[in-house]
This record gives sequence, C-alpha cells and structure tokens, in this order.
Amino acid sequence: MKRLLDCKASDFQKMNGQDLKQSIRACEGRVMLSETMTSVAPLIPSVTNAELAAAFGADLLLLNVFDVFHPSVEGYECNENESIIQKMKELTGRPVGLNLEPVDLNAEQIEQLDAVSNGRLATEEALREAKKLGFDFICLTGNPKTGVTNEETVVAIRKAREVFGDEGLIIAGKMHGAGVANETGSSIVSEDALARFVEAGADVILMPAPGTVPGITLDTAQKYVRFVHSKGALAMLTIGTSQEGADEATIRQIALNSKMAGADIYHIGDTGYYGIAVPENIMTYSIAIRGRRHTYVRMAASVKR
Repeated sequence: MKRLLDCKASDFQKMNGQDLKQSIRACEGRVMLSETMTSVAPLIPSVTNAELAAAFGADLLLLNVFDVFHPSVEGYECNENESIIQKMKELTGRPVGLNLEPVDLNAEQIEQLDAVSNGRLATEEALREAKKLGFDFICLTGNPKTGVTNEETVVAIRKAREVFGDEGLIIAGKMHGAGVANETGSSIVSEDALARFVEAGADVILMPAPGTVPGITLDTAQKYVRFVHSKGALAMLTIGTSQEGADEATIRQIALNSKMAGADIYHIGDTGYYGIAVPENIMTYSIAIRGRRHTYVRMAASVKR
C-alpha cells in the first residue's frame, strides 16, 4: 500500500476506505485535510473552493454544509447526467469526504441553535444517500450551534458502519462546542467518549488541535492521541475555530504542536474566508508538517498522472 502523500489521482480511484486508512497511517503524520463549504459562493468565482484547497496542497477534501438530497457545489454546474461528487474527484484528483451532523434533539442548549436540513443530518437515510453519491469518507461532527453531542455521535457511528460496511472510512468527534451544555472547552474530549467512538466503529477520531480550544494544550492533545492510537484508531487534530484565518506564524505553531502531539491527519477549517481557509495558510500548514518538496508536488501534480 502506497503512502497517501505519494499517491497519484489514479491510485485514489482504486482505494476503499480501509485502504485509505492504511495509506494515511503509512505517512507518519504528513497528511493535510482541508474543509470547504459548498453552499456559499467560492472565494475565486472561476473555481470551486474544493479545487482551490487542492491547488494549495490539501491531500483530502472535506465538504461542509452539503445537502445529500439536494447535491450541489457552488462554483460548478453539473450536466443533467453528471454526479457532482464524481466530478469533484475528477477535477481535484483527491479523495472527497462529507460532514454529517449527529444532532441531539434532547441536548441541553447553552445558546440558540440553528436548524439543520435533513440532508445534513447523520440519519440512516442521509448516510445511504451519501454512499450512493460516491463519497470516499464520512465525517461525523458538529458545526457551531447545531446541538451535536458525543452521545448522539456514538449512535451515528454505528449507523454509518452499518451503511458503509467494513470497507468504509469513518471519522468522528468534535472540534469545538456545538451549542450544548457540558461539551465545551476541554470538556469536548474525554477518554470515555473517545473509547466509545472507537468501539462503535470509528476509524479516525477528530479532536481540537492544541491552542485552538481553551484548555486543549499540547500535553492534553498528546494524551488523547496516544489513547486513540492504543485503541487502534487514527487521530485527526483540527482547526475549527476560525484560526484558519490567522497569521502564518500561528498556523505554523498549531501545525508543529499537532505534530508533536502525534496527529495522523491535520485538518484546517473553512472560515478563514467564509467557505475556505486562507489558501496560503493551507500551504503554510503543509510546508510545516512535511516541507516544500511534498507540498509542491501535491500542488503541482496533474490529475492526469
């Protein structure tokens, strides 16, 4: 199995979720994931945010605020017989994943919550539709003010594993509070929650990167990453706090702290500008974790290779 950072577009077409997991593991902490919104106008009108993120060095693309029952990506108009997800994979040469939200209708709220459309909820129906659309991986997490809880995430992981089978790749966890009580700051993460995520079937556990959420220090993150690894899962450390729009020195600090903590995947969020990280920050993060050589190859390699 090739390391993901050495893979070409043609290699990704042959991988199932578990192949992708092993390919990520083999990279030893050099995999960059960029999250982008699909429901807002792209930063540059002539390309989608996903294409822009790929061009600045992302290995994996995660689509946010995407409704599986009304599939569309702002910046690209599909022909009647085209699949928008297949087209995104063709245009970028990258594995493409989807955020779905395990909203807990009984959660105790600490702020007014936003409504989430049925096509963004982590229901069995939405998961089956996501599989039909051809996503390479599923991420079960919560946007701000959505009412996602760790308890409901466990339920959603089980549903996702049932729908996608043993070969699917499931990422799960919280990168920030989602407007519910008792799951903010350092209380977002606990060994009990992480163990339950893995036991339910998650392949990759996401959690805040050091310095992004109050109370999540390098020591804290390292402890939780080691715990996740001991359970056989991978760890993704995230920037979900709009710091994807910070200065490059801050990005480098988060990157190096996340690498010291033991991250397998490095996530950068989608609201540096509204819908995508500052593109230069994707590149800065990539260079910090794997140097210019691997970054430039990822940026420059044609999808036809």
